[in-house]
Amino acid sequence: MLGPAEVAHGPFLIGTFINILLYGISITQVYLYWNRYQAKDRWFIKAFVTLIFTADTVQTIFVMMYSYISLVKHFDDVEYLATARTWLFSAEPALAGIIGGMVQAFYAWRVKVLTGSWILVAIILVCSAACFLMGIATAIACNIVKAFVEFQKFQVIVIIWLVSATVADIIITATLVTHLRRHRTGFKNTDSHVDRIIRMSIQTGLLTSVWALVDLLVFLLDPTGLHLLFNNPLAKLYTNSLLSSLNSRGGWKFEDTNGTQDRIQTSRMDRDRSRGPVIIHVEEHEMTRTDRPSKTEDTITLQDGGEHNWHIDTKERQADTFAV
Repeated sequence: MLGPAEVAHGPFLIGTFINILLYGISITQVYLYWNRYQAKDRWFIKAFVTLIFTADTVQTIFVMMYSYISLVKHFDDVEYLATARTWLFSAEPALAGIIGGMVQAFYAWRVKVLTGSWILVAIILVCSAACFLMGIATAIACNIVKAFVEFQKFQVIVIIWLVSATVADIIITATLVTHLRRHRTGFKNTDSHVDRIIRMSIQTGLLTSVWALVDLLVFLLDPTGLHLLFNNPLAKLYTNSLLSSLNSRGGWKFEDTNGTQDRIQTSRMDRDRSRGPVIIHVEEHEMTRTDRPSKTEDTITLQDGGEHNWHIDTKERQADTFAV
C-alpha cells in the first residue's frame, strides 16, 4: 500500500530531479549557442531561443516551488498530498504543452525551408497546435479534477496532446533525415558532418517521441501519479532538442580559415584522384623587346576534366604526363 506522498509526489519528485539535471544541460546549450551564433543568426531565431529558455526557466522554478510546498510545508497533510490544490502544479502541463508546440512549429518552419512541402508543414503545424492547446486544456482539467487518482477522467485531452506530439516528432525526424541523406556531397569530410547531424536528429526526435508515448501509456495504464515522472521533464527534452539542433549547425560550415583551406584541398584531391591522371600541356611563346634580349616564357595549363584550369608560369620546359 502506497503512502499518501508516494502516490503522486514520489514520481513527481523524481521527475523534478531529472528536470533540474536537464535544465543544467540546457543552460550549457544556451551558452554555446550564444557564443557561436549571436552575431550570425537572424534576430527572430535569437528571440525564439530566448523565449523558449525563459519559459523553460519559469517551468523549472514552478516545479521546485510546488515540490517544496507540498513535501515540506504540507508533509503531514494527507488530504493536501492526495490532490493538486495549487496553480503551480497546473502550470507544469501548460508550459510543457506550450514549449513542445512552439518547438515543433519551429521545426515546421525548417522543414518548409529545406523541402518546400506545404503538406508536411500543415500536418506538423496541426499537431503542434494540438500539443499547445491540449497542454493548456490539461492544466485547466487539473484544476477541475483535483484528485490524482481521478486524472483519467480527462484522458481524452491527454491522449490528443501526447499522440499529436509523438506524430509531429516522428514526421519531423523522418523528413529531416530523408532530406539530409538525399543531399550528400560525396566528400568524406562534409558527409561525416552530415552523418553527425543525421544522428543528432534521430536521437533528439526519437527521444522526445518515445518519451511522450511512454508518458501516455503510463498515464492510461496506471491510475496513480507515476506518469508525472515522465511528464515533468518533457518540456526540457523539447528545449534541449531545439538547442542541440541549432548548435549542431557548426557541422555545415567551415568556421576556421585554415580548416577551410585544408578541407577544400582534401576534397579536391579526393575528387581529382577519382578522375584519373591530370594532363599538363606545355605551350611555348616567344616574346621580344627592343631594349632587352629575347626570352621565353612557358605557360603550364592544368586541366582536370574540363571543369577547372590552372595556369602556372615556369622557366623550365617540360612536356610530360603526371599521374596525381
